[in-house]
Amino acid sequence: MNAKQIMNENEMRRAFSRIAHEMLERLDGPNKLSLVGVHTRGFPIAKRLAELINIFESVNVPVGCLDISTYRDDATYKHQNPLNLKNLPVPDFEMVDQQNVILVDDVLYTGRSIRAAMDAIIDIGRPDTIQLAVLIDRGHRQLPIRADYVGKNVPSALSEKIKVSLLEVDSKDEVLLEQYD
Repeated sequence: MNAKQIMNENEMRRAFSRIAHEMLERLDGPNKLSLVGVHTRGFPIAKRLAELINIFESVNVPVGCLDISTYRDDATYKHQNPLNLKNLPVPDFEMVDQQNVILVDDVLYTGRSIRAAMDAIIDIGRPDTIQLAVLIDRGHRQLPIRADYVGKNVPSALSEKIKVSLLEVDSKDEVLLEQYD
């Protein structure tokens, strides 16, 4: 396996800052905004975005963590027990209903995880809008889903893998493109 760094800590920080500014601009401020991070790496990214919005606007944006394992359409995940998120803030009706919900994930690939996340959000409540923010969009969609906010577009081969490392989960910030020989 051969790995190439495609984003370092500073590039990730700048991407998060840009995404937070774009959210505020597109939504005309932080009113009725909720961020919902897909477990595992979407949640710390959502928390970082909320912290930036707080710095920019002096507003605490609610952040929730979404377990999509029971909503997935692939057999690998569908029959597993739901993840234990008891120590993480799970989205509730008030966080979702009549809110502008922005789903946050690390990598957008086929679109299937995001479809599962949208199903889970709609089961919780009825948001005014659902938008999507991702750090990396690598292409290869199987469903008609696109990100509204993208840190970096990384065209990739099907044989390649994008590995996002976050300080909160992996003790470092970087994004690698792994190529298998």
